[in-house]
Amino acid sequence: MEAMGVAVALGLLLLTAGGSTGDAAREAAAVRELLVRLLGPGPAAAFSVSVERSLATKSGLDTYRLSGGGAGARVQVLGSTGVAAAAGLHRYLRDFCGCHVAWSGSQLRLPQPLPAVPEELTEATPNRYRYYQNVCTQSYSFLWWDWARWEQEIDWMALNGINLALAWSGQEAIWQRVYLALGLTQTEIDEYFTGPAFLAWGRMGNLHTWSGPLPPSWHLKQLYLQHRILDRMRSFGMIPVLPAFAGHVPKALTRVFPQVNVTQMGSWGHFNCSYSCSFLLAPEDPLFPLVGSLFLRELTKEFGTDHIYGADTFNEMQPPSSEPSYLAAATAAVYQAMTAVDPDAVWLLQGWLFQNQPEFWGPAQVAAVLGAVPRGRLLVLDLFAESQPVYVRTASFQGQPFIWCMLHNFGGNHGLFGALESVNQGPATARRFPNSTLVGTGMAPEGIGQNEVVYALMAELGWRKDPVADLGAWVTSFAARRYGVSHGDAEAAWRLLLRSVYNCSGEECRGHNHSPLVKRPSLHMVTTVWYNRSDVFEAWRLLLAATPTLASSPAFRYDLVDVTRQAVQELVSLYYEEMRTAYLKKELVPLMRAGGILAYELLPALDQVLASDCHFLLGSWLEQARLAAVSETEAHFYEQNSRYQLTLWGPEGNILDYANKQLAGLVADYYAPRWRLFAETLAESLVQGVPFQQHQFDKNAFQLEQTFVLGTRRYPSQPEGDTVDLVKKLFLKYYPRAGFF
Repeated sequence: MEAMGVAVALGLLLLTAGGSTGDAAREAAAVRELLVRLLGPGPAAAFSVSVERSLATKSGLDTYRLSGGGAGARVQVLGSTGVAAAAGLHRYLRDFCGCHVAWSGSQLRLPQPLPAVPEELTEATPNRYRYYQNVCTQSYSFLWWDWARWEQEIDWMALNGINLALAWSGQEAIWQRVYLALGLTQTEIDEYFTGPAFLAWGRMGNLHTWSGPLPPSWHLKQLYLQHRILDRMRSFGMIPVLPAFAGHVPKALTRVFPQVNVTQMGSWGHFNCSYSCSFLLAPEDPLFPLVGSLFLRELTKEFGTDHIYGADTFNEMQPPSSEPSYLAAATAAVYQAMTAVDPDAVWLLQGWLFQNQPEFWGPAQVAAVLGAVPRGRLLVLDLFAESQPVYVRTASFQGQPFIWCMLHNFGGNHGLFGALESVNQGPATARRFPNSTLVGTGMAPEGIGQNEVVYALMAELGWRKDPVADLGAWVTSFAARRYGVSHGDAEAAWRLLLRSVYNCSGEECRGHNHSPLVKRPSLHMVTTVWYNRSDVFEAWRLLLAATPTLASSPAFRYDLVDVTRQAVQELVSLYYEEMRTAYLKKELVPLMRAGGILAYELLPALDQVLASDCHFLLGSWLEQARLAAVSETEAHFYEQNSRYQLTLWGPEGNILDYANKQLAGLVADYYAPRWRLFAETLAESLVQGVPFQQHQFDKNAFQLEQTFVLGTRRYPSQPEGDTVDLVKKLFLKYYPRAGFF
């Protein structure tokens, strides 16, 4: 009976959600246009792309078919949807042509003539969905994007077979209309919205007001972007997930409706109630369905709908009651507000709440939420499944369909990191789980643009029924495609990275960079890592050895910078340990030597290396913010939003260094001054014979941090210097020392 219930739930989901009846001709045209953008009109003409719905499996799963090519014949790409066709195209480019498409750049040297597909190749995805994004990705990575950058990302999504993704831009403009209709003033609305860099947490009810208000131009530009994003996503046959009302309202609503039943939630993220402690409507209050339906009606009137909506009522917030009856009512109220407008609504829920506060979410509480929505109408993202899957302790979400997600990255940090074996095995293991309700796989990073090997594997797994048999061989071929040529040293470097930084398991797999380099210094910093640092140093040496052959590859130069950055990160930990040991032993000279090298030599050298690559520039990050503005006042405001997010996060360092990045300019003017202050303070402590006072140091460090955030220095937005020369100098100076620690 349980298995029958699961089948019914999954069938309901497949029937009610998504654009399976879209225009096949339009989707084929969209893929052909992608081909031209990717390869240029000449090479694109060597491909024939078509979309036929009948190619899908009997259960409606996406399928592609490849044939032709060779001896002047066109390569035939057929897909059941535009996304399937794009995924088939990517498979051909990857496996037959040795090409590579990535955020840092693409390697697209096509063999001539194009290789033939020896036997017709048909591939069906094992699951309905390949999902993409985290609510936080919108703020940590997409924040300042224009349409050109969005177009690139949607192309990347299509090529990687993504068919379900958040589309949350422009929603504040819709909320503004709703709040005005409910009687709030423009001033009250402006006071409620966060600044642009913090909208993700405003949308989930964690924050309000902080770093706002939003300028009127922001709403106009985001509406324009959202229309283009949705049009392009739908043209490929993707399903955009629109936002829905989760129950959080501005405090000003209590002025208009004095009798409204609201609960003030607890504070979040070390913010006080000036910026957090959101107001949550009681599920039984008549305003709940009114507000929810007003918003969704206005939203779908503006943007149309594909019937899947995202909402998170208790993201990292403890509900006001643990009573199952309350939790069920709160959940039902959100869903009913959706179906009042869209009877076919499916609710996409981030399952992070169950993982984030397991002590609160016991079996009864989880059951209350999962049981409050009809089976098949709640689609749960098992958001951190590669590390801490929730489906295994909730009986596959008690029959509700779920997507196995890889979260991987927190805050958009740099730092080489991954749990590739867990990622490789995870979806297949979930598929075999008793009465499994798995309906898809997903990538849900808080920030993108890092550790591209991890995302390449996860995207490939969306189309594989079984795990990759040999990850060592897989990563070797990944390196060859990435650089456009096989090279023994480069491939050996990648195998070392696979067994070290990409071999995380257990508690350390939190996906957040805790390197002392990017943290406010103290005497109690953790420097342990789950791998042998010598593997990173040896990978660094091997990549540098490959430069005579591979230096012309932009992807290789990017990786050379990234691995150098990681090696310096390791060296910072080691020099810090020397500093700490010298201080505890009261040895001034070794303390000053280690501190001097770290703060005055190593970090400035790292900053120079980072400055040589366009992907590691603070100036580019801030320039994106400024270009999103329509006036100098706005440009300054947007830039300050960006600076806050990268560093203090809140006015008092509330979530200090969470979104840390290793960018040229940020290393030189933010991290290095803190380390200089730390080294000087420790030395002064020894000289004066007084204990180091962490509290006083923190106050002094905060002054440095705030000076950076409020600063107006402009940073280069174009790379400077030759990567290989700079890396070689840094390597020759520090690699010999690595073996002495």
